[in-house]
Amino acid sequence: MPGIVVFGRRWGIASDDLVFPGSFELFVRVLWWIGTMILFTYHKGNFDCNGRGVLHSYLVGLLVVLALIILSLCATVYVSAQGTITNPGPRRSIPALLYLRALLYIPELVWACLGAVWVSDDSQGCDPATVGVVTTAVVASWIILLFTGLGVVFVFDPLGNPRPKPAAMEPLGVRDLESNEGTQFLSTARSLAIKVWESRLRLLCCCLPQDESHRAAFSSIAQLVGGFFSDTDLVPSDIAAGLALLHQEQDKMAQSRYPDVMVDHSPSSPIGEDLETELEKAAHCMQFAAAAYGWPMYIYSNPLTGPCKLSGDCCRSRAAEYDIVGGDHLGCHFSSMLHSTGLQYRDFIHVSFHNQIYEIPFFVALDHKREAVLVAVRGTLSQKDILTDLSAECENLPIEGVLGACYAHKGICQAAGYIYKKLVNDGILNQAFSIAPEYKLVITGHSLGAGTASLLAILLRNSFPTLQCYSFSPPGGLLSKALAEYSKDFVVTVVLGKDLVPRLSIPNMEDLKRRILKIVSNCNKPKYRILLQGCWYEVFGGDPDDFPTEMDNRREEELSQPLLGEESLMIRHSSSYQSLASDDSPAHTATHLPLFLPGRILHITEDGPSRRSCFSQVRYRADWSNEMAFRSVLISPRMLADHMPDAVLRALNSLTSDRPFSLCPSSLNNSQQNTI
Repeated sequence: MPGIVVFGRRWGIASDDLVFPGSFELFVRVLWWIGTMILFTYHKGNFDCNGRGVLHSYLVGLLVVLALIILSLCATVYVSAQGTITNPGPRRSIPALLYLRALLYIPELVWACLGAVWVSDDSQGCDPATVGVVTTAVVASWIILLFTGLGVVFVFDPLGNPRPKPAAMEPLGVRDLESNEGTQFLSTARSLAIKVWESRLRLLCCCLPQDESHRAAFSSIAQLVGGFFSDTDLVPSDIAAGLALLHQEQDKMAQSRYPDVMVDHSPSSPIGEDLETELEKAAHCMQFAAAAYGWPMYIYSNPLTGPCKLSGDCCRSRAAEYDIVGGDHLGCHFSSMLHSTGLQYRDFIHVSFHNQIYEIPFFVALDHKREAVLVAVRGTLSQKDILTDLSAECENLPIEGVLGACYAHKGICQAAGYIYKKLVNDGILNQAFSIAPEYKLVITGHSLGAGTASLLAILLRNSFPTLQCYSFSPPGGLLSKALAEYSKDFVVTVVLGKDLVPRLSIPNMEDLKRRILKIVSNCNKPKYRILLQGCWYEVFGGDPDDFPTEMDNRREEELSQPLLGEESLMIRHSSSYQSLASDDSPAHTATHLPLFLPGRILHITEDGPSRRSCFSQVRYRADWSNEMAFRSVLISPRMLADHMPDAVLRALNSLTSDRPFSLCPSSLNNSQQNTI
């Protein structure tokens, strides 16, 4: 941070990102040079074969080229390791070293061609070991050249055109963008960023139909992502370093808040009757929410027995026994649902695997155990679902009887509207209640399915006043405050541990970006040390106090200046940089409409230390929480693992059965808690 400027443009890599790749290449080059020197010394420069002159010249030239490359790599690695993330001054010679390294590719290319010619034309009669060594050197040269080309493509930044430099009379690093010229420059940069992100989305989703709905989704997502990154100059390694530092800071704050205190509240401890009842209902509904994923989740949760159980059922035709729509030609999805839920064929009213953007799979079944008509909505499992997730701007959702602003996540809102029309207009619910008129309506789902289930419950609430919804790990940016309060009467949200998704919202991501900028600006260590220590901390743990991040004698007002390009560029009204020195500054007013989790929130956490061995037993505790507890992203190795549906199901089963479980995969596979 900022991106390095060479060859007339800015790149997606910083001047302190060359330590690790340079060290790896240096290691390979040194071994290569030693091997070549051993070969040359062993033959004493005399080769008794055809083309001996070409071979002698090749080896001598290769030794010289490798020596020059090694020297340039040593200098590059050393200089790249100097300074800090926000102090690139000691690394100002990196561009010159990169130009030198680029020039050395020319003789290396020439020598690679020379070696290839000798191997193909003049190697007859030579020692096979010598031919093998030269062939290996030639192949290695071409591989390195190939990976260099791929690396250039990888770090190429389409937005990397040189930025206008500040005028001479202005302080270095500060440019007033309140002028018309500055405003026009920022607007142009954002427009270009949106176009680039839209092109990237189309490339990533090239297999999807390029119809009007997809183009509109691409444009909407590009505006969101392009606007989010347009006021920063973070390269990926800066974000990684910031996340590593932020994780240690959060752990340090948690330890200072709860010093050596172990809360004695396990499943065997007395808990409220309402909480215990809701846990039992949630554990039951989670089986259906996980079953909605079909055979991928069933195989993932049962890797040893799942394929055998499904193999005999996948090709059977039972289309006459249930109403199924699209996407399950072999019947594997439906077979896994039968195994996961324990229901019979006749219990399923409607099963839809139809999947498009804003249109996600779901099924309707009769749950005789709980006397309910159950609607289960699938979570994210395809590119189309990801596009639905990323359509995160707000959309109005007026609900009769709800006072206050009513809006919700656009993509999930449209997905809920699609299922609502199917259930009501196509008579699916009428069909279900004609079979079991005394049953109540229950809606459930996980992740994207949880958000859709919550909005679907809100839409159906007036028609079915007794309905209940169990929402597992829904996206954090889902409902307006008024709708979130309204849903507390009939929606229960379950969140496991430090799950990332329930903490994902545009304001939370803006807050995370601001915190990363602040902690990176305050850090007095070079980036390679931050990344090395961060990896060690993530894998082996340790005391976060061993990782200081605050610079000594640094003025707080200097930390409010953002860094854009090789010099700082001041954006006076950027929400990311307003008063970085104070987290509670009124300048941090939200630029996006706040969105909240639905319903009452049941937060499940692990009892005991956060780090434990594989063979240790895990017990959980469950407490009622509120939406404000999820207003910031928590960095943790488990922030993604806690979102997986099998992890949520195991935690709920552990709470309801009063049995701990082991973290070891072998133990999970043999445990009844792992059987959906």
